[in-house]
Amino acid sequence: MSAPVDVRSALSLARSLGLDRLDAQLLLAAALQQNRAWLISHDDAPLAPALAATLVEQMTQRAAGMPLAYLLGEQEFHGLRLTVTQDTLVPRADTETLVDWALELLAPIGGAPSLVDLGTGSGAIALAIKASFPEAVVSAVDLSAAALAVAQGNAKRLNLDVTFHQGDWWQPLAGQRFDIIVSNPPYIAGGDPHLPALKHEPIGALTPGGDGLSDLRQLIEGAPAHLRPGGWLLLEHGYDQAPAVAEALRARGFSELGLRRDLGGQPRVSAGRWPI
Repeated sequence: MSAPVDVRSALSLARSLGLDRLDAQLLLAAALQQNRAWLISHDDAPLAPALAATLVEQMTQRAAGMPLAYLLGEQEFHGLRLTVTQDTLVPRADTETLVDWALELLAPIGGAPSLVDLGTGSGAIALAIKASFPEAVVSAVDLSAAALAVAQGNAKRLNLDVTFHQGDWWQPLAGQRFDIIVSNPPYIAGGDPHLPALKHEPIGALTPGGDGLSDLRQLIEGAPAHLRPGGWLLLEHGYDQAPAVAEALRARGFSELGLRRDLGGQPRVSAGRWPI
């Protein structure tokens, strides 16, 4: 595979690899520190050999299924541009459903309501909520030190005051109670046929194995000890897991159960309120 010598030949290479044109343009624009409009009017712009070699590698990786966000090193989420690495999941637009619902519930609490995001990854949920609702006192937890480093870097760059804890779900939160608890935990079933397509993302953040419900059940079981009276638990889950999550919430004593659908109309976030 010969290295491209200019923008035109780089796009031609991308086409031969089966890459989406937009993906190829975004990789080129990032490498050249230009925008897509510039690429269109400068398709004869030369590429330095080192840059061309990097583009060949990136395009080959993208063609093999590497998420574009990892190659670019960033992903937009709820209006924020977040650094992402292969230590974190790529934030999905559907998860904004969880953020928007949490913001609705924060608004009537008043004062400085407290919220914790469990399994924060890149910090996407916690930082989006803090950016949109600065009065909230926001904490975030993740088991992975590498993921927390990414989240802390995002918080610092965005100048958002979020407290981060390393640990396994509730373990670092002993004695703490919150008005709202949110989480997008691993929930893909271990045998899900779509899992291999996500091989570039951290497996532990995607699936707990089995039926995919074990972490959701653990969160529901432990939440009452960390919720203030009248507090809410919001959980993202798989499109077919809403009935099981609702039953687990009901069995644990939650009331005012609710469900929100994602951008594709699939059941995506369930919530329950701890009694006052």
